[in-house]
Amino acid sequence: MTSEQRAVPAVDIVIVNWNTGDLLRACVRSIVRTDRSRLRVARIVVVDNASADDSADGLDGAEIPLTVVRNAHNRGFATACNQGAAHGESELLLFLNPDTALYPDTLLAVGDFLPTPVAGGVGICGGRMVDEEGRPGISCSRFPTLRTFLGKMTGLDRLLPTLFPPHHLRPAETSASCPVDQVIGAFFLLRRSLFEGLGGFDENYFLYYEETDLALRAHRVGLGCYYLHPARVHHVGEVSSAQLGGARLRHSLCSRTRYAFRHWPRSRAWLLVALTLTVEFAARLVRVLARRSPSEWRDTLVGYRGYAQDLPVIARTTYSTKDAPHAHHRPHRRTAPGPRDRAAADVGTTGPGHSRHPAPASPAFPAVGTAGRGGQTHERPPGTVPAATDRGRRN
Repeated sequence: MTSEQRAVPAVDIVIVNWNTGDLLRACVRSIVRTDRSRLRVARIVVVDNASADDSADGLDGAEIPLTVVRNAHNRGFATACNQGAAHGESELLLFLNPDTALYPDTLLAVGDFLPTPVAGGVGICGGRMVDEEGRPGISCSRFPTLRTFLGKMTGLDRLLPTLFPPHHLRPAETSASCPVDQVIGAFFLLRRSLFEGLGGFDENYFLYYEETDLALRAHRVGLGCYYLHPARVHHVGEVSSAQLGGARLRHSLCSRTRYAFRHWPRSRAWLLVALTLTVEFAARLVRVLARRSPSEWRDTLVGYRGYAQDLPVIARTTYSTKDAPHAHHRPHRRTAPGPRDRAAADVGTTGPGHSRHPAPASPAFPAVGTAGRGGQTHERPPGTVPAATDRGRRN
């Protein structure tokens, strides 16, 4: 590696795949083709959650080292993200959905942003989601509140948006780069030390809200999210989740309830449960009856039955309200932690029930000119696709 390459910040890209077909290959090709002169891609890690469509076969990262981790069963999005992060050592981590594609200037825009003064106070950076025609999609969200969910349940977020702000920011609200509560997980860039200091994604979330949870924990240690408008990302959306049927609704309801019990007062979390089982359930049934869709009717009943089954376990989960930055696991690593890792571990707590004040937050992104860990990895030859053992902790 030349000295010029070492001066460019390095990023490891993690892609979690489940039956996304040719979209995953297109995503990898877009990474290879994007301008990487200002942000070097040290490794692409694809974690395949037991796909049945062979979508993780035959991947080629060309000159970029590429690793495929194959899980024997679907371990969930959060766990798979943590698995993928453990296979790289670059200072920056980018979690990228398999149904996305980078434009030629996407990483160039990120590389231009990294050395700016604004970037020094940013914890997580997201891009501008667009469709095939370049029309803006959902890129950012507000941290959800009880009012947010009530507005969505009843449609009041559309009728009275000032009183019931929608969860997702509208395109008109994201016409320029700005700080936001949360960027969506389809393009989720952050520093590895912050990711590890926060314990990575909480693996109790199987699907949905894991990135919201991590963004809130980062916000609470003084490192918020930033929406980078010039960083365009083509996003198809809901390719994997659309295949889940009623399980999709079950995961959504369970994850948002888990988020509420973790971050809200328990009385407010229980109120959300009550609204979910009464107001929202009734509203969903009315909509399904109006559409006369037997499949939606079945999916709604399956989703709510699964939610009712999981609710007692979720409600028993206890998190200290003083322990917001803490995650109840640490992402697995292939190598022993170094001084940087031990310093990063100071953000958070000593263990469950033993909270302490988080250490002063460090800048989210390294300045251009500082070498990340990308130059120290034990890399396989470019173009190889080795299988990896299943390193996740949850069965």
